[in-house]
Amino acid sequence: MTETELTLETLLKENEQLKLDNVALKKGNSKAVKKYKLEQSLKPYQAELIKMQKYLEETGKRMVILFEGRDASGKGGTIRRVTRYMNEKHYRIVALGKPTEEQKTQWFFQKYINHLPAGGEVVLFDRSWYNRSMVEPVFGFCTEQEYKNFMKGVIGYEKDLVRQGTILVKLYFSVTREEQARRFNRRKTDPLRQWKLSEVDVQAQERWDDFTNVKYEMLKKTHTAPAPWTIIRSNDKYLARLNAMKTILNSVPYERLDANLDFVPDSNVVYSGAHEIEIMEAQRLREGKFIT
Repeated sequence: MTETELTLETLLKENEQLKLDNVALKKGNSKAVKKYKLEQSLKPYQAELIKMQKYLEETGKRMVILFEGRDASGKGGTIRRVTRYMNEKHYRIVALGKPTEEQKTQWFFQKYINHLPAGGEVVLFDRSWYNRSMVEPVFGFCTEQEYKNFMKGVIGYEKDLVRQGTILVKLYFSVTREEQARRFNRRKTDPLRQWKLSEVDVQAQERWDDFTNVKYEMLKKTHTAPAPWTIIRSNDKYLARLNAMKTILNSVPYERLDANLDFVPDSNVVYSGAHEIEIMEAQRLREGKFIT
């Protein structure tokens, strides 16, 4: 029995035990009990992710998943749930910091290419090359020419990745301004979350409209047939995590572990990039500006 099969068998056994534990819990509506039940409901999909990973290993397929969105939109929590039971030898989470002086002199995509997957591997980018189209132009971390060069070059870059066999999944987590503010306030008062709060976070609310404008431009120019965007409404963290898993699983033609499991994304949570563009343009016509 392989390591992947052992991990999968362990997860399935754990899931059955958790079901028994869940039944043993006292009835009630406490927040802890509700959270516990929601976490357990993700386990069948986490088991599917192990099966998906096994397929990638056996076929030598490469997979890249981009997690983009505003600060506090739920990217990190989703990544943790997606990778929780996956084989650590065959996936990597990449979250790059500020470029070094040497990297500043290189071709922009070079530092990301160094982290792309080998055959049978999954790489999850917690923010990706799309920093150049979102955070950097808003805060002046790149020049206008650098921004324009990126917007012109990224389409061909991604098209080539896909053409040569990489499975590319681009997820954008969309949170409302009110929910982002609530999460920031929680970070300020919760000692276990204060490390998440940065100077950029503090300015995110003040620059909300700037981020919305660059989001629209990014979707408008980089939502393509070879590399489409999927929008995940993430005010509800559980639904965002569940539907992100479904989206990822649906992008790989592996044999389902449980064919009776519901793999259909919630249409109230998951939108195509094209539909999000239509929504934003309708908002601009009605309100005179973008809102989402």
